[in-house]
Amino acid sequence: MAKTKTPAKKKQSTASSGAAKGNTQLEKFFLDSMKDIYWAEKALTKALPKMQKAATTEELQEAIGTHLVQTQEQVGRLEQVFQLLGKKAQAKKCDAMEGLIKEGESIIEETEDGSMTRDVGIIAASQKVEHYEIATYGTLVQLAHTLGQEEIADILATTLDEEKETDLLLTDIAENNVNWEAEQENGEDTDDESTEEEE
Repeated sequence: MAKTKTPAKKKQSTASSGAAKGNTQLEKFFLDSMKDIYWAEKALTKALPKMQKAATTEELQEAIGTHLVQTQEQVGRLEQVFQLLGKKAQAKKCDAMEGLIKEGESIIEETEDGSMTRDVGIIAASQKVEHYEIATYGTLVQLAHTLGQEEIADILATTLDEEKETDLLLTDIAENNVNWEAEQENGEDTDDESTEEEE
């Protein structure tokens, strides 16, 4: 039995040291994905204050404010992961997050200031961001396990849990009045949408 355990320990040790060096294709992919989400989180720290300011309800403003603080902490966790990997924290432009942020900005521009419809749009845009982050962190956690990086997996799992909680909170805000109140709003945009659908 001792002979069986020894190779297992050596294999795990090799995976751990290898991840720090980034020798294999999977390790390089993991590192590249880290750079991608690092850029995404830093970009969010700039985008969230704008969304918070544009939000109509105090509840949504508070939720976005809380997520901003969490996002800043998440940036710190990613920097911790880079350090554990023996790498310098570097950001690589995330095209997906850039697109999601631009979509959120467009929604703000196209909805009426102070309307509940704007809040519906901000929640929708925010949840698209959350779902992207959930997918990304879920993948990174599993890859960290595969690479034998359990400490890193735990760090990333903390962020994954926060993203899931934020997504649920946004759903609650939408379902507890925002969607219903937005449905009661009348305006030219509603008429235009009806016309477009008929065409």
